[in-house]
Amino acid sequence: MADVFAELSENLRKKLDALAISVATPVQNEVIPKILAGENLLFQSETGTGKTFAYLLPLLNRLEKESDHQRVRIIVIAPTFELASQINTACKSVTDSKTALFIGGAPIKRQLETLKEKPEIVIGTAARIVELIRLKKLKTDGLFAAVFDETDRLIKKEAIADTSEFRECLPSGTQIIACTATLNKQTKIFFADAKNVVMPPEDVLRKRITHWAIYAESRDKIETLRKFLHAENPTKALIFTSRADQVENIFNKLTYKKIQCTALHAKTDKQKRKSAIDRFRSGKEKILITSDLAARGLDIPDISHIIQMDLPSDEDFFIHRSGRTARAGKSGINVVIGDAFEMRHYAALEKKLGIIVYPKEIHNGKVVSCSVEEEEDK
Repeated sequence: MADVFAELSENLRKKLDALAISVATPVQNEVIPKILAGENLLFQSETGTGKTFAYLLPLLNRLEKESDHQRVRIIVIAPTFELASQINTACKSVTDSKTALFIGGAPIKRQLETLKEKPEIVIGTAARIVELIRLKKLKTDGLFAAVFDETDRLIKKEAIADTSEFRECLPSGTQIIACTATLNKQTKIFFADAKNVVMPPEDVLRKRITHWAIYAESRDKIETLRKFLHAENPTKALIFTSRADQVENIFNKLTYKKIQCTALHAKTDKQKRKSAIDRFRSGKEKILITSDLAARGLDIPDISHIIQMDLPSDEDFFIHRSGRTARAGKSGINVVIGDAFEMRHYAALEKKLGIIVYPKEIHNGKVVSCSVEEEEDK
């Protein structure tokens, strides 16, 4: 066990052992002692560096020592259903304390029944949690900590009213913890009473992700994808396309070719979204096809390959897509299947982001390196 984990209870250390987690990430080493000391904290660390456990572990450690287990003690708010659900799953993996997930769009009646079971940890979206507080069904008088996850999005124009109202509902003395991958001035102002911790960049994009380029005309892209999946047989692959209608098209064509996969786009209803993500997370489905909007906040471990079926015009989307692999210290492969225009754009991105892109092709059922001359001919 890393030293910082030694500060946690034996029960939590056993739970981490069961998850094969024995070494704390840099952000966990930095943040856990501060949260254990009761500090209000705003911390920034890149996507995939272990922020969720950085705040959950010390808070659950305190919860174990508390004598009052009949009230809500910790509330975590997140900007999206997917992220809230992921935090809930992470929390359940390291505690036996009762957790409850409250998100908008789900029947409130069922959530009111859940509150009668006296959860100690509540996780959800700010709007629904505020609604439950307003109804006087969710009481905050027993809180000792509140967490704001992905604060950059929680204080955006469309969300800040709910986030602010939630904060006003917190009893004085509640420990405030906020985390984000991108720390801006607005966030610092909103959490002016919290100590700031900014982790140095781990440079995941350059150091832990291998970037490949596979040339294909637009009409041949899906067939090239099929051949790639057959040749590479990825452990877990996330396929991106910018257009929502292409998600269904790729899904239908791969399914027709007997390739088992699942699909997710922004219009997919919540139950189907949850089912698709759960199957992909558990490994029952090895291939998930999605649009950029549908993938916001996805944090799924052990994705071996990202496959981009087009190159987004916004480099932030390219970085966001790529960053779904190589999480928590692991490595991964990011593949762009692109036409001549996209390959020129990719070459410009390669220089701008300081990454190395390796041209590849599929030959005799295998992914092999292209020579530079061959790539230039294309």
